[in-house]
Amino acid sequence: MTRTRPRLPSMGERARLSVVILTKNEEARIARCLESVRWADDIIVVDGMSTDRTVEICRQFGARVIAHPFEGSFAVERNLGMERAVGEWVLQIDADDVVTPVFQAAVEQMLRNPTSHAAFKFRRKSYLLGRFMRHGGWHHYLPNLVRRDAVRYEGLVHERPVMQGTIGQLDVDVEHHPCGDLTGFLARQNRYTSLAAQELLHTHGPLSDREARRLLVKKPFKTFWKSYVKKGGFREGMHGVVFAVFFAGVEFLKWAKYWELSRAEQGPTG
Repeated sequence: MTRTRPRLPSMGERARLSVVILTKNEEARIARCLESVRWADDIIVVDGMSTDRTVEICRQFGARVIAHPFEGSFAVERNLGMERAVGEWVLQIDADDVVTPVFQAAVEQMLRNPTSHAAFKFRRKSYLLGRFMRHGGWHHYLPNLVRRDAVRYEGLVHERPVMQGTIGQLDVDVEHHPCGDLTGFLARQNRYTSLAAQELLHTHGPLSDREARRLLVKKPFKTFWKSYVKKGGFREGMHGVVFAVFFAGVEFLKWAKYWELSRAEQGPTG
């Protein structure tokens, strides 16, 4: 598809903003997300063929829905939303994100003032079982407010923007509520680790048993140490323990799946 050239704002008006949201079976959370971005000029939902009421709810909020079977890369979906956007700027979020009024005010101010930046990073304020995780490494910056004509996304699971230009910073938060319960969160992480393992195989090739043994011990331990000790997850009490152990397990699962894919790639060993 040919990408239309963004319209430059004239004197006295602000640039337009499109919001791109990725969904699949998010009927329980999408309404809160959409309500928080009603102020945007354009809302685009790239939906991975939901079988629940997600699409219906999105259309009730006036969002434009693009039905798109998942191809194994979230970057593909981010870029698809960008291609259909009408705004000069695009805010990329997920169905479990909530845009705060303070964030809205900061973005509105940015849109009214011309800038040479290709993107802006902002903080993602993440919650685990209803608790804001200030420590442990889950309160971090994401460069996901991007100029439509200067940014494309790459990667499978942890997609990243590749840009032509510099990154500015907004010292405001978007709330992130990925974990209402551990069962649902684990199901999503199971999907993500499968994609991450595929990306590792594609990037690095098959993993030997010897290297797998080393990484299956090193990587989860490093994840736990970084979250619980280095980034102060112990300050979060039981939530910090659960968080650190949980993500150490997710890291183990990712590398174990990479090893499994490597064995299939290499064929029978006799």
